[in-house]
Amino acid sequence: MLDGQRFRAGLSRLRPPRRLTGPRARGCGRAFAVVAAGLVGGYVGLLLGGRIETPVGPTDVSLFLRPHWGGGTTIQIPPLGSLHLQTHWGVISLEARVTELRPEPARKLIESSTDLNGLTDQIAEQLRHGVTLLLLRATALALAFSFLAGLLVFRSWRRALVGLGSTAAATLALAVLAWSTFNPQAVAEPRYTGILANAPQVVGDARSIVERFSAYRAQLARLVGNVSKLYTATSTLPTYEPDPSTLRVLHVSDIHLNPAAWSVIRSVSAQFQADLIVDSGDLTDHGSKAEEQFADEIESLKVPYLFVRGNHDSKGTQRAVARQKNAIVLDDKVHEIEGLRIYGVGDPRFTPDKTTRDDDLGAAQLRTQGSLLAQKLRTAGTTPDLVIAHDPNQGEGFSGSTQLVLSGHGHKRSTTLLPTGTRLFNQGSTGGAGLRGLEHEEPTPIELSVLYFSRATKRLQGWDDLRLGGLGLSSAQIERHLEPKPDRPIREPSMVTPTESPTFPSLPPSRWPTKSPSPSPSTSPSTTRSPDSD
Repeated sequence: MLDGQRFRAGLSRLRPPRRLTGPRARGCGRAFAVVAAGLVGGYVGLLLGGRIETPVGPTDVSLFLRPHWGGGTTIQIPPLGSLHLQTHWGVISLEARVTELRPEPARKLIESSTDLNGLTDQIAEQLRHGVTLLLLRATALALAFSFLAGLLVFRSWRRALVGLGSTAAATLALAVLAWSTFNPQAVAEPRYTGILANAPQVVGDARSIVERFSAYRAQLARLVGNVSKLYTATSTLPTYEPDPSTLRVLHVSDIHLNPAAWSVIRSVSAQFQADLIVDSGDLTDHGSKAEEQFADEIESLKVPYLFVRGNHDSKGTQRAVARQKNAIVLDDKVHEIEGLRIYGVGDPRFTPDKTTRDDDLGAAQLRTQGSLLAQKLRTAGTTPDLVIAHDPNQGEGFSGSTQLVLSGHGHKRSTTLLPTGTRLFNQGSTGGAGLRGLEHEEPTPIELSVLYFSRATKRLQGWDDLRLGGLGLSSAQIERHLEPKPDRPIREPSMVTPTESPTFPSLPPSRWPTKSPSPSPSTSPSTTRSPDSD
């Protein structure tokens, strides 16, 4: 009998535990609901309270706490882009965004002789103060919202306090996780987005930053000072607001298959409200079939796009451009747009690489060919307001037939006012010369210009030259030029005295550098020079 009782007792111990039912199950469910409500309310409060604006030097910086799996710190610098540092782990990231520069403190910073170390310490202290206030405010609102969530949902002070406790514990856990995983060397392994991705030298060499952090802080202070000077200088510059009677033409050239050029062209055409874009050739590198799809980006510009073929563009390239809805190909044609009569001619050569041997047209021959085309225009009674030719040697042949000739080819911007009154404008490379831009000691800059014409007279009034640093550089410059005599008379070459200008065939072939596969016998490097600027 005793053995049977022991056997039944052993069986009872082997049975699975009974599920919680009744009051015990309901109690566990309520406890889970209380904790969940407290955590949700606390998270909402953390995000709502996790934002503050604090002064950093002469700038205002907004600090945010964001939900982000993996944590980290993100620095937003509109419009340059962002910089992400893996400073800590967690589900909350810190974001800093430069929102405004205050002119008066910036002016005082520039004019005063404040010690650099003092400025550095000031920036560090202001950042530390801002982050401290951010965390205190975020924690306070997280606890308050947690308590209110429990109170509103359960209408019980006791349960609201339980939710408050769970939020406090979770906040403490997040703080401990961030503190324990904090990585002060994260600055050595940044992730760039935007323009900063193309200029990692902005933060310097990673190893030197870690090893010489004090020097890096000094560089940061200088950066703040330089930005202040930049903003202060631009705020006092005279502005030029083209009125509705001004026609804006964006001149680009020698893109050479660089996809980054489309972003630059799109941005400049929108910001300067360009009415049309003129491309003076060399859109591609080899004019191959595979390169033709590069022209598809033209349609996304949403602006009329006038194109002439360069010596690196094939007839297939020309047809690919012509297929774009907003593109107009000019090859010995006159087209009128926005009241402006524009004549364009494609380059007579096709020399995509050094194996090509059909480059038998020298500088003098190109000028002669241009003068023959100009004579044909005069015979037809056509006087274009603008002529486009890829090579400036050919463009010079139109001297006296128009007020302005646009060209490219040389990858170096220059402008010359010819004796006939025609201005010859040679554009740099809007694509930074493509891969050729890496062949020199310094990368070729990205250059393009905005030309302003009077809609009434169709004469050039002035132009803005834009210059962006090439690959590996981070400079930007805009320089304005005004046409000194926009209504000057334009004379035919026959009306120019020999002392003012020789005839075209006798012009020195070296006046404009011609990019042929090999230098011609009549041209030596010692005599080749760029045209003089005005």
